[in-house]
Amino acid sequence: ETSSYEILSTDTLSEPEPPPGGPTAGFEPPEGGFGWLVVFAATWCNGSIFGIQNSFGILHVMLVEDYQNPNDKTLQFKAAWVGALAMGMIFFCSPVVSMFTDHFGCRKTAVGGAFVAFIGLLTTSLTNSLGLRYFTYGILFGCGSSFAFQPTLVILGHYFRRRLGLVNGVVTAGSSVFSMALPLLLKKVVGPLGLSYTFQILSAFMLVQAFLALTFKPLLPTAHSSPHAEGGGGSRWQRCLPQMPKFFNLRVFRVTTYRVWAFGVATAVLGYFVPYVHLVNYVMEEFKETEKEWILLVCIGASSGVGRLVFGKIGDLIPGVKKIYMQVASFLLLGLMSMMILQCRVFEGVVVVCLFLGLCDGCFITIMAPIAFELVGPMQASQAIGYLLGLMAIPMTAGPPIAGILHDYFGNYHVAFYLAGVPPIIGGTVLFFVPLIYHWNQRCRQQEDHCKDKMLPSESNAVNGDLLPGFTDVETRV
Repeated sequence: ETSSYEILSTDTLSEPEPPPGGPTAGFEPPEGGFGWLVVFAATWCNGSIFGIQNSFGILHVMLVEDYQNPNDKTLQFKAAWVGALAMGMIFFCSPVVSMFTDHFGCRKTAVGGAFVAFIGLLTTSLTNSLGLRYFTYGILFGCGSSFAFQPTLVILGHYFRRRLGLVNGVVTAGSSVFSMALPLLLKKVVGPLGLSYTFQILSAFMLVQAFLALTFKPLLPTAHSSPHAEGGGGSRWQRCLPQMPKFFNLRVFRVTTYRVWAFGVATAVLGYFVPYVHLVNYVMEEFKETEKEWILLVCIGASSGVGRLVFGKIGDLIPGVKKIYMQVASFLLLGLMSMMILQCRVFEGVVVVCLFLGLCDGCFITIMAPIAFELVGPMQASQAIGYLLGLMAIPMTAGPPIAGILHDYFGNYHVAFYLAGVPPIIGGTVLFFVPLIYHWNQRCRQQEDHCKDKMLPSESNAVNGDLLPGFTDVETRV
């Protein structure tokens, strides 16, 4: 499962196919061979990062026990910030990582990010200060994970085209396997060794990833190989300055439907990460269950993997922006399930709820990239998703600490879990209006074109700038 994570599809961040005669004209990906090693490296990266993140419920309990202080009434709140910061930084850094990937390439960005994540986990094991762990785990591991993860979404497009859907499925399924296996590993094998050894063992996963990322050798020609790029006059700053609008393109925010969609998703994720952090501790408090609580995280990971496969196929069958209705349903159900946790009187009931939570997660993540394509087109899909992840960072980071302080104030998770279900319901309601706005804009545009006796929008009015065959935009004028 993830939270995050595998939100982008590989072709989302790949460069659009250039016109004939461009730098990639005639290029055919090998569709295998060395590319399968790249797939393995990408699977290990996704699994390691989001397996650790989705297992933070167990780490959260270990942190609380490690800092146990009867006089500290805000311990749940403080400990939750460690994991929330890490997850938030993965999203918050996404727009910057896109720029680094474009400029330095997949391999350098991924290797550097994995090594920073390794240092973050290793130094977390060497300190006993909760404040320092905000920096080492929350900031270093979170930022490093972002820089290690995002290039994996780009590099697969260099090796696969016809099999791109297949390799994305392999990477996603592998991540779900990690998310199921790591809770068991932490609870039964690593956990008894203590918190410091746990972080050291987890750091080894990222060290392995740093070496695996060396396989991210790009095959597509890049703009940096152009003689104009190498021989251009002026300082490096003068050469880079004209490229800044490309890296920080805000035109996607001119699209009304994208703005509404981004606002709805950012609102919904305020309560999204709360169960991942607090569910294990909730079960231990309510059911006195200290042997099987890890099963809940395994169930979320397993059902999320199934959800991605099933809803990904369903999404292919739903035309246009109507795909958003799948996200609407997933957010509404996710909010209800967060509230339903409190209605469960037996542990098995919580297991059933977790299965539904995983399915909602899989649906939400799988359909994210296709929706971006529908709203802003292929030329700006990468920018659209990067900015969306950045907008998601703050609410996703704030949710678990808010739930922790509510627990510390009321003495239980009842209010926290009820309130955690509210943002997804509000966000899902907002998303419900996106297709309606889209079709309203489309009708207005068609009427305007009819009045002007124009059959197609002019190139100057296209959302995507340079039009690609089969991707004309009739939604809104930019």
